[in-house]
Formats: sequence, C-alpha cells, structure tokens
Amino acid sequence: MYKLVTFKESVRVPPAKFGLKFKKAALEMLREQYERTLDKDHGIIISLHAADIKSPGRVIHGDGAAYFDVEFDALCFKPVVNEVVDGEVSEIVEFGAFVRLGPLDGLVHVSQIANDYLTYDKRTQALVGRQTKKTVMKGDFVRAKVATVSVKDSVLSTKVALTMRPDGLGKITPSVAQPKKVKHREKPAPETIANPDAPIPANEAAAQ
Repeated sequence: MYKLVTFKESVRVPPAKFGLKFKKAALEMLREQYERTLDKDHGIIISLHAADIKSPGRVIHGDGAAYFDVEFDALCFKPVVNEVVDGEVSEIVEFGAFVRLGPLDGLVHVSQIANDYLTYDKRTQALVGRQTKKTVMKGDFVRAKVATVSVKDSVLSTKVALTMRPDGLGKITPSVAQPKKVKHREKPAPETIANPDAPIPANEAAAQ
C-alpha cells in the first residue's frame, strides 16, 4: 500500500550548502538520509517532497552548520497482509517466482502459484503446470495476495510472501490505455448564394 506521510525532523545543513536556498538544501540532506530506508511504522520511504522550514536556523558553537526544524512529505510503501497487488515477475527459480512490488520483491512459493503441480523448465526458465501446461516466466504480469510480511531492520532484509491460488488471482494482461484518435472532418465549403439585389456587372449585362 502506498501512502503519503508527513514527518517532522530537525535537519543539519552543512556550510557547503549555504549557497543554496535553505529549503532546497534541507530537502537534499533529508533525501540523502531517508530515501530507500525503512520506517517500522510507515514502511519503505521511497521519495521525499515539499519540505517546509518551520524555524529560524540555529548554529551550534564549534559546528558551523545550520539546524532547521523541517516538515516534509514522504511517499511510503508498506505491504499489508491480505492486500491484493499487481506486479511483474522479476525472476523465476525452482522454488517459486519473485514479483516486483514497487521498491521490493515478494516471493510466490511454487506451491502457491496455482492449483496444479508446477515444475521448473531450465531451458525456458519457466514454471510449467503438469496438468494445465500453463506457464509463469520472467516478464509476466500477475495479481497476487500478500500472505505474510516480515519487517526487518532494512529494505533488503524485509520479506513478503505472496499467494496466487485464490480465485481471481494469477497471470493478468496489463491494460494500456491508448488515447483515441479523433478524426477531424473537413467542413464543406459553404455554398455561395448570389444576392438577387446586387447589380449585374457590365460585361454580363452586355451579354444579355
């Protein structure tokens, strides 16, 4: 689940960034500190936006940097158990399929892919159903449900287990909305209607 969260933090702006506007400098420092990190309450912090400085700068003796109280918005991702998610298969292994879920991958164990016995085809690097002959391979788009989430101390150590066995889940065809082309019809030229009250040109009058 993606969500926008507002944080409050005190940020240190070093003298090397004093040439920038303090709002921009503070946002750069916060991005270096927080992006791609894990917050246990809100999940993975993907990106930071709209930092607002809420206090005058403070200088600590012997430091030289300026400290500001800042409020900023962060886009976070936190998988929730029983949440239905769509993703692209990023890797196929003998024991299952890894599915890309934004900033991390979830694992669908081979026993949770389908109501069929699947075997790993090393030549095609795909999982193939024994009875249905259906395949799952890298690049497929799938719909799955979050079964378990194990949040650790870092993004890399956080584990997400998925299942595709319930009805309505499995391989999907991503729909790409194509803009409809509007055909412009040429308007017919308006018919010229002679004004009966207009005088007849001299050459036409002579011909009559």
